[in-house]
Amino acid sequence: MSTVAMTQDNFSELVGREGIVLVDFWAAWCGPCRAFGPIFEAASARHPDLTWAKVDTEAEGALAGALHIRSIPTLMVFRDGILLYAEAGMVPGPALDELVRKVRALDMEEVRRAVATAKVA
Repeated sequence: MSTVAMTQDNFSELVGREGIVLVDFWAAWCGPCRAFGPIFEAASARHPDLTWAKVDTEAEGALAGALHIRSIPTLMVFRDGILLYAEAGMVPGPALDELVRKVRALDMEEVRRAVATAKVA
């Protein structure tokens, strides 16, 4: 699957759906972002059953601000609407594949219980 453009208008719909969503926050002027782009695109081809989205932080400043993006590139991974990973910096292809493997292997019932417990505390 190729990547989709994520905007403030489609953020909730994309992230809120069932499944895994990987989001690359980038800008055209950012050298590391331009270097990470092909890595992200290649990973989307290796894992076409996942949703791969890109947020142009210049065009979507309000969305980037709401998600506290302070450095780019930043990668976020959601599964079933739950944020599981958020880190700034480039991720090499093999590490991105390993991250996908780990997110696929998660017991989401256990994650939901942990989230519910954290909200109560």
